[in-house]
Amino acid sequence: MCVTVRRRVRGLLLVRPGPAASMSFPRCAVWWARLPAGRRAGHRAAVCSALRAHVGLSPGALGRLPAVAAASSSASGGSKAPNTSLFVPLTVKPLGPSADGDVGAELSRPLDKNEVKKVLDKFYKRKEIQKLGADYGLDARLFHQAFISFRNYIMQSHSLDVDIHIVLNDICFGAAHVDDLFPFFLRHAKQIFPVLECKDDLRKISDLRIPPNWYPEARAIRRKIIFHSGPTNSGKTYHAIQKYLSAKSGVYCGPLKLLAHEIFEKSNIAGVPCDLVTGEERVTIEPDGKQAAHVACTVEMCSVTTPYEVAVIDEIQMIKDPARGWAWTRALLGLCAEEVHLCGESAAIDLVTELMYTTGEEVEVQNYNRLTPISVLDHALESLDNLQPGDCIVCFSKNDIYSVSRQIEIRGLESAVIYGSLPPGTKLAQAKKFNDPNDPCKILVATDAIGMGLNLSIRRIIFYSLIKPSINEKGEKEIEPITTSQALQIAGRAGRFSSKFKEGEVTTMHREDLNLLKEILNRPVEPIRAAGLHPTAEQIEMFAYHLPDTTLSNLIDIFVDFSQVDGQYFVCNMDDFKFSAELIQHIPLNLRVRYVFCTAPINKKQPFICSSLLQFARQYSRNEPLTFAWLRRYIKWPLLPPKNIKDLVDLEAVHDILDLYLWLSYRFMDMFPDAGLIRDLQKELDGIIQEGVHNITKLIKTSEPQRLLHLESLRAGSQSRLSGTLKGQTRRTRGTKTLGSKAAEPQEPEAEEKSLGSRLVQQGLLTPDMLKQLEKEWLTQQTEHGKEGTESGSISKGTRRKKKELDSD
Repeated sequence: MCVTVRRRVRGLLLVRPGPAASMSFPRCAVWWARLPAGRRAGHRAAVCSALRAHVGLSPGALGRLPAVAAASSSASGGSKAPNTSLFVPLTVKPLGPSADGDVGAELSRPLDKNEVKKVLDKFYKRKEIQKLGADYGLDARLFHQAFISFRNYIMQSHSLDVDIHIVLNDICFGAAHVDDLFPFFLRHAKQIFPVLECKDDLRKISDLRIPPNWYPEARAIRRKIIFHSGPTNSGKTYHAIQKYLSAKSGVYCGPLKLLAHEIFEKSNIAGVPCDLVTGEERVTIEPDGKQAAHVACTVEMCSVTTPYEVAVIDEIQMIKDPARGWAWTRALLGLCAEEVHLCGESAAIDLVTELMYTTGEEVEVQNYNRLTPISVLDHALESLDNLQPGDCIVCFSKNDIYSVSRQIEIRGLESAVIYGSLPPGTKLAQAKKFNDPNDPCKILVATDAIGMGLNLSIRRIIFYSLIKPSINEKGEKEIEPITTSQALQIAGRAGRFSSKFKEGEVTTMHREDLNLLKEILNRPVEPIRAAGLHPTAEQIEMFAYHLPDTTLSNLIDIFVDFSQVDGQYFVCNMDDFKFSAELIQHIPLNLRVRYVFCTAPINKKQPFICSSLLQFARQYSRNEPLTFAWLRRYIKWPLLPPKNIKDLVDLEAVHDILDLYLWLSYRFMDMFPDAGLIRDLQKELDGIIQEGVHNITKLIKTSEPQRLLHLESLRAGSQSRLSGTLKGQTRRTRGTKTLGSKAAEPQEPEAEEKSLGSRLVQQGLLTPDMLKQLEKEWLTQQTEHGKEGTESGSISKGTRRKKKELDSD
C-alpha cells in the first residue's frame, strides 16, 4: 500500500508532515486520509484552510457556517444583475478509468454510490448552500443546472479526484459535514459557467460609458461643429456641400450608396477630385491610384483616423436608428476634421449639443426654412381615376405597389416603380423615366425609399396607407402609423426647389386617413433622446478570450447584457448579426473572420441570400477562392428576363448575392479575387432587372392566374379542414350531451380559419381589391353549380361566416 501510494503521489508521503494549514492540498489530502476518523475532528479547521486555499474559497464558507460568505467576485460596484438565462452551460464529461487506478479509493475506501446520492440530495436541499451559491452568482436557475451537472459528474465518473473522493467518503461516514462539498461544487459550476469566473473583467470590457475616449485622434484637435437644421427641401445639405467643395480636403458621409454616388459625381463635375467608398465599391479618381483629398462614402465606411479640413454628416437624425445609429455616433465623435457639418432635423440638436459638451466642443446651429410651399389638401384622392401628372403614390409594401401599378395600367396610364430592394441603377433609371418630360410615364408608385437619395419631380404625394411595419429597439416587429418624422420626410419630396413643380401637395388615397395624416404632420417632432453604440471586433475578441467555448451569438447576448451605457446612448439591435452568427456557427472560422462575415449586410428574409452567405463561408473555411467561374455556376448564369413577379424577386436576390461578393472582396481580397468581373456581371444583371421593372405590369398580369390557382387550392384545403373539424366536433359531442347543452353544440371555427382572407392579404397572395373580385367570382361559381343546397347545415353556417368576413376584408 505504501509503495503504491508513494508511486502515485510522487513521493509526497516521504515529506514529513507539518501543520495541516501550511501543507499543499495534495499533501494535506494524503495526511488527512491516514488519520484515524476519531482524530480528524481536531484538525478539521486546518484541513478546511487547505481546502479553501486549494479551491480559492473565502474563509467562513465551509463547515457549519456556510451562510457567512465573504463578498464574492460577483460584486460589481452596484451594476445590474446579469441575465443568467444567457449563460449556456458547457459540458463537463465524467472521468473514465484512470491508468493509475482509483487513488482516492486506495487512500480511504471505495464510495457507495447510493450513499453518495443521498449526500448530494441533502447538499442540494440545504438553504444555506443555496444562499451561499447566490453570493457567488448562482441564482436558482444556475444553481439547479450546476447541481444536475455536478451530480452527473460524481455519479458517472469511474474514479474521482482524490480530494473530492476523500471529502465524500468522510461525509458518508459522518467525519465531515455535507457543506464541505461546496468548494468542489463551486469549482464545477465555474467550469460549466466560465462567465462566473470573469464577470468583473467582462464588465470592464463591455463598459461603453465614455465613447468619446475611443477616438484619441479626434480628441487631440479642436473641432468646430456646425448643425444645419431644417426640413426637407430647405437647402441645408446644399450649404454644407458648398463648404465641403471649397475645402482643401473633405469627407461626405451619407446614409445611402445613392447619396454617396451623387456627391461623388457632383464633386468631380465641379472640378474637385473625389473618391468613392461604399461597402461594395471603391473608386479612385486619380489615374495612378493615389487617394484624392476628397471622398464621398457611406457613413459606415468613413475613416476616423484620416485628417480632413471639412466633414459632412448627412441625415444626422439617424443617430437614433435602432440598427444603424452606431455609425452616426462613430462619425460624430470620431471624425478628425477641423469643421464638422451636420445636416438633419432639429429634433437632433439637443442630443448633439449634449454629446459635444462631453467632448468640450460647442455646436453652432444654422436654421433653414423650406424653399417652396407645401400644403395638405382637404380632400383625399379616393380613386385612381383622379390621378394627375406628377403624382406619386406612396405604399409601405410591395404587394400594394403591385396592386396599384396594375390598376394604373388598366386605366391606360404608365407608371414608374421604386422600392427598397431594387438595385441602385434600377432606381435611378426609374427616377429618370419619371422625371423626363418627354416620357409618357407621369405617375410614380413607390415605397418610402424615395424619402432620401433620389431627386424626383413630384407635384403631389399621395399616401396609399399610413400604416408601416417597423422594428423597434428590442428587435420586435411593430405595425403602427408612420411617425411625424417619417411623414415629413416623405411629404417633403413634393414640390422640390429643383423640380418643375414649385408648390407641393400632400393627401391620402382614402378619405378616412386624411384627418390622421393632418394630425401626424401637425405633431411636433419628438426630440431624439439617445445615440446608438455597437461593440467592436476588438471588444468581442476580448470577450472570447475569457469565454473561449461560447458561440459568437451567445457572446453578443452576454456583451449586450453586461454592457453599461450612459443615458445619452443605447446599444443597437444586433439581431441581424446574431442571425448570421448562428447561420455559420458550425463552420470552422477564426473569430475575426467570423465577425466580418456576420457584419456583411444581407436580407435574412431571402433564403437564397442566406444560403449564399453560408456557402461563401464554407468555401472560405476550405481555403478555396471564390472565382468568377465558380460564382457563375453557383447563380446559374446566364439569367433570363423575368416572366413573372417571382422571377423578378429572384433576380433581385441574385443582385444582392453579387453585392455580398463585392462586399467580402474588399475584406478578403485573396479569397474573393474577381471583383472587377463580378461588377461587370452585376451591371448586366441590373439591365435585366430594369427591363423587368419597366414591364412590371405585364409581370403582375402573368402572376395573377398563378395566385388565383394557389388561392383556389388554399380555399379547397381550408374548406376540407373546416368540414373535417365540424364533423369531428359533431362526433365528439354525441358522447358528451350529458355535460350540458353548450357542450353538445358544434363549436365555431377557430380564429385562424376565420382570418383566411386577412392572412392571404398579409402574405402577399392577394390584394384587398383582388380578394373582393375573387369573392364575387367564387360566389357566382358556387351558385351555378348548386353547391349551396347540398352542404350540411353546419357547413353552410361556417361558410356564411367566412363569406361575411371576406366581404368585410
